[in-house]
Amino acid sequence: MQTLDDRQTAAQTWFREIRDRICAALEALEDEGGGDAPAGRFVRTAWDRAPATNEDPGDGEGGGGVMSVLKGRVFEKAGVNISTVHGVFAPEFAKQINGASEDPRFFATGISLVLHPWNPHVPAVHLNTRYLVTSKRWFGGGTDLNPALPDDGQTAAFHAALKTMCDRHDAGYYPAYAKWAEEYFWVPHRKVHRGVGGIFYDHLDSGDWDRDFAFTQDVGKTFVDIYPALVREKMHAPFTHEERLKQLRYRGLYAEFNLVHDRGTVFGLKTGGNIDAILMSLPPEARWD
Repeated sequence: MQTLDDRQTAAQTWFREIRDRICAALEALEDEGGGDAPAGRFVRTAWDRAPATNEDPGDGEGGGGVMSVLKGRVFEKAGVNISTVHGVFAPEFAKQINGASEDPRFFATGISLVLHPWNPHVPAVHLNTRYLVTSKRWFGGGTDLNPALPDDGQTAAFHAALKTMCDRHDAGYYPAYAKWAEEYFWVPHRKVHRGVGGIFYDHLDSGDWDRDFAFTQDVGKTFVDIYPALVREKMHAPFTHEERLKQLRYRGLYAEFNLVHDRGTVFGLKTGGNIDAILMSLPPEARWD
């Protein structure tokens, strides 16, 4: 079992805390959802990472995580996962990771969530924040809004909340990280963006660890403030069969990005992660017609 230093412990503890805050906020929305279906509750499943083998030292080492999955009356599927893993990157993958080509040992802890609502007027959403340690240390992550039926007012509110949050830390963060999200959340084989943007950042190491950690914490806190407010605006709105079909087709696009281009998916698969947790982001139902 790896001994964690104070910063690794603080980051791991935070990701557990924000997981609990997010799950509580989503269960509160389920209570407000109404209808005959019961309010959803998160079911948590712990998993342990498989040990490494002599054949492939990059396929596992230590650590694990907890999957939290809700299926309810507001959210068709809501997944909120945390994990803390450590080990040795496989040689080829190590070349792609900041600071790992010099030393392939790594530590990673973080939270990842994807929420798929029933109502097509309620936007799906993604959030991921993480802390990685190789021969270097950094934070990364982001959040982006993924509406099947975009609403300009909700898009503006989401971005305004993120800009206000970023500006509390550095006036240059929002323009840089919003542009990064625009570039990252692009589906090149479709030549479209997968959603309406947000922020994305990586390799955040300003030289002031506490400052970088505070920013990463604020990303999670801001999510808890803005996303439930957007859900409440739309979760009781009527929708048509055609609007539901648009939602299912949009989910197909979302699935394509996550399976083909998403860095988190690649990282999980390359480091012996739990397959169900890695693919938690996939929607429960989608269409490609």
